[in-house]
Parts: sequence; C-alpha cells; structure tokens
Amino acid sequence: MRFIHTSDWHIGRLFQNISLLDDQLYVLKQIKQYAKDFTVDALIVAGDIFDRSVPPAEAVDALNNFFQQVEDELNIPIIMISGNHDSAKRLRFGAKQMQKSGLHILADINSVTEPVIVTCKDESVAFYGIPYHDPVEVREAFATEEQTTAIKTYDDAHTFLANKVLEHKKQHHKDIPAVLLSHCFIDGASESDSERPLSIGGADRVSWQPLTDFDYVALGHLHGPQYKGAEHIRYSGSLMKYSFSEHKQKKGVTLVEINSKGLVKQEHLTINVKHDLRIVEGSLEEIINAGKIDERSDDYILAKINDSQVILDPIGRLRQVYPNVLQIERTNFDHTSNSRLSNNTSTGQSNERSESEVFTDFFKQVMDVELSPQQLELLQQTISEAQNVMEDK
Repeated sequence: MRFIHTSDWHIGRLFQNISLLDDQLYVLKQIKQYAKDFTVDALIVAGDIFDRSVPPAEAVDALNNFFQQVEDELNIPIIMISGNHDSAKRLRFGAKQMQKSGLHILADINSVTEPVIVTCKDESVAFYGIPYHDPVEVREAFATEEQTTAIKTYDDAHTFLANKVLEHKKQHHKDIPAVLLSHCFIDGASESDSERPLSIGGADRVSWQPLTDFDYVALGHLHGPQYKGAEHIRYSGSLMKYSFSEHKQKKGVTLVEINSKGLVKQEHLTINVKHDLRIVEGSLEEIINAGKIDERSDDYILAKINDSQVILDPIGRLRQVYPNVLQIERTNFDHTSNSRLSNNTSTGQSNERSESEVFTDFFKQVMDVELSPQQLELLQQTISEAQNVMEDK
C-alpha cells in the first residue's frame, strides 16, 4: 500500500498582504498528479489545513473543489487531522457524513481510538489521528480516567493520547500496521519563522519516544521536511515556503510504502512552485543587473542591499526588474557615516548632515552624476539665501 503524507497547507494564507491561494492551488495540482503517477491508495494531511480558524470563503471553496477532484479522478480516501491554525469544531462539521464519500476528518480527541481502516489488495492499514490539543483539553475530555490528573504539560497530554492509541491497536488491530497522524512539536526538531508558537518558553515540546511502536508517524506543524528520533517519525514539511527563513528548504511531500510487515520505504517528492521565495544579495546595481537576466524574476524576493550610501527609492528601482520584491534589508547602511542610524558620539562626530550634503546625495541618486562646480556654487547660494530669509522671519 502506498500513501502520500503532506501537511501544513495553510490554505488562504497571506504573505506580506499578498494572497497565496493561486500559488497553493498550483502546488495542489502537483500533489494530485503524484497521487496518479504513483497510484497511491490514500492521501493524508497532518493538520493546519487552513491558515485561520475562520478561513476566507474563497479558501473554503478552493479546498472543496480540490477534494472533489481527488474523489472524482482518483477515488481514494483522504484522511486529515486539525492543526493549531484550524478550528477543530468547524473543520469537523459534517465529518460523519463525509466519511461515506472517503473524506475522513479526525479532529476530535475523544475519538483518537477510532481508526480509519484502509484496505488494498487484501492488505489493511489502520490510520489513527491525534489532532492538535493542549493539556487542558485532554484533561477535560478524559476527566473520568484516573491518570489524567497527572497531565500538566503538552508532553504529558501527547504521551497519554499516544498510549491510548497503542493500547487500542494492540487490542483490536494487532495484526495490521498502524499509522499515526499527529500535529505537534517534537522536542529537538528544527522550526521556522512562519510557524505559530504553541506556547511560550518551549513548553509545547513533546517526546518522540512514545511514537516508536507505530509503523509510521505522519507529523505536522513544523515546516521543514525532517525526521526526529527515528526515520519513520517524520515531518513532510509545509506545502510551500511561508517565510524567508525557509528559503533553503526543499518543499515536497512524502511517499510512503507499507505492507503487512510494516514500513517498506519512504521517499521525499519535491514540488515546483509558481513563485519561489528567494533572497538576493549584493549592491543595488548588482541586484538590478542580475534581475535583468533572471529567468524567475517574478519570484517573491527579499533583497539584501550592501551599499553603504543613501539610496533613493531602492524598492521602487528593484521592482522594475523584480516586480515581487516584498522586503529589503540594508546590511551595511547602519554602519556608515552618512546614515542617521550610525552612532558617532564616541568620535565626537555629529549625525546631522548639511542641506548641501542631503541635496547632493539626492541629485546623485536621481541623475546618476555628481553636481558640477557651477551647480554646487549655485546650490550654496540658494541655501544661503533661504537661510537668510528664515532668519529674518
């Protein structure tokens, strides 16, 4: 049996106030194509389906259309859990009814011991889901069980649920492989800037050791593809790059093959994007010249400019070659003498710049030439006349 493990779609996300919905649909088409090419038997999504608990209407429509296409063209089950960006109650609306059409939404921690059994070619696999949760939710959901009084941390809560699932598996499905979907932060794994913290101070971390007895663990929440503790305990990574801190990550999905004896293999399948997130560095002139011949000049760009002098409208000039420049950083600007951000108090120099210096820089940026001696003399006369007028007032 083969299935695709993916997570953290964040459908409807805005990046720097730009809607990524078209980019996300472009990637989802590739996931559907992978499902066709590898004749997979299931598609599983490990949480953060939407980017917000109340997603935009167009995001809901887009996801609904995608699921309909998968059902019509592939006729395979889709199994997903809720993440910390999702509203579990909203996501699981109509879940019981949708199971009949092959869409399984596991978003209720009270139902973690109710697996989805997928059978293919006389082989079956039990898919269990642990949706995102916090310790309070787990204590309240299982208040009648004595051991819940000891649940005080995220790790306690996650371990408690994982053990409940394993106990159920051993009692009812011991002869078939078990796959666990979970949306959590495994301690020691690598995070990115775009992930919403689950708590403050690292209290959200959970242990990987309670997960080792599953045949495969499909994790969600962290956006970088990786495994932790054991190779079968794996994050597939997010659908796309959602922050510039992820610019080096190779996004994709995980193709998993499993049989009656357990995990056979797992493979990372890369995906192409409509607009990549990239960082370009150099002087303004170097970046502009590179942009003129850049075959992917419409990517989303963070430009790190190392010029030390004042630059007039750098983002406007960059957008002439990189129309989707979203952010710039001046890597050397705050260390130069002509920056108001520099600190010259130790040398006795003043941060104040004269009117002639400001205008001279402005003229150089606009005209790309220095003021001539005659122009400089005229400028000084004009400034002196203006100062005399101001003094008279």
